[in-house]
Amino acid sequence: MIRVESLCKHFGGIKAVDNVSISIGKGSITGLIGPNGAGKTTLFNTIAGLYTPTSGQVFLDGEDITGLKPHQLFKRSLLRTFQIAHEFSRLSVTENLMMVPGDQSGERLLNALFRRERVEQEEQAIHDRALEVIDFLNLGRVANELAGNLSGGQKKLLELGRVMMVDAKIVFLDEVGAGVNRTLLKEIGDAIIKLNQEKNYTFCMIEHDMDFIGRMCDPVICMAAGTVLAEGSAEEIKNNEEVIEAYLGHGLRNKGIQAGTGAAS
Repeated sequence: MIRVESLCKHFGGIKAVDNVSISIGKGSITGLIGPNGAGKTTLFNTIAGLYTPTSGQVFLDGEDITGLKPHQLFKRSLLRTFQIAHEFSRLSVTENLMMVPGDQSGERLLNALFRRERVEQEEQAIHDRALEVIDFLNLGRVANELAGNLSGGQKKLLELGRVMMVDAKIVFLDEVGAGVNRTLLKEIGDAIIKLNQEKNYTFCMIEHDMDFIGRMCDPVICMAAGTVLAEGSAEEIKNNEEVIEAYLGHGLRNKGIQAGTGAAS
């Protein structure tokens, strides 16, 4: 689905991403881990068009998408969520979902003035789709709640819902579990697995919770200092000496990752 070849992103003399080559298989849930400052979010931002790469290439289904902007990648069904949810806080959950589909007829003045029936039919179809998404994510109890009033976990579910409002090929999730209680994290994980298995969404997620990564992801890629340190199953990564060293340093190999604390940060 995604192929990254020799990708670099430098900020002056800082090599945030340094000659990274990875592949994300279609239909997979790929985990991306690493200590703070490893370059994970910069890699996401460069693939997703927020940053222009210093060098290297990114391919989506064999098409070179290097340097395309987020709105161009949106039209190619590549989507990205953020560690801090970006909801429209003064709109309801339903209205937030209805904002997502692009090129809506009502956005053009002439249609709004002279083609009201067409606009209304389209809005009804989008509204119906939003209700389907709300039902899928078990958000019915907050469907009419202002998005700004949601808990952190509910906002993460809403972000998944916005992804579902378009036909996503691949979704990049940035710390979907950050600040989320364990009950809602399980709901979020269940929704991701369901989207992956039933609707064939491909995911790549940055996450620090190794228990969550172990449940969700195969393969797992570990970055450190802007480069790829290791790749394998969650169990292989948890027991990789170089990975443990990158996270915890000398003398702490029997703690943290191998002990399954899920901290990894």
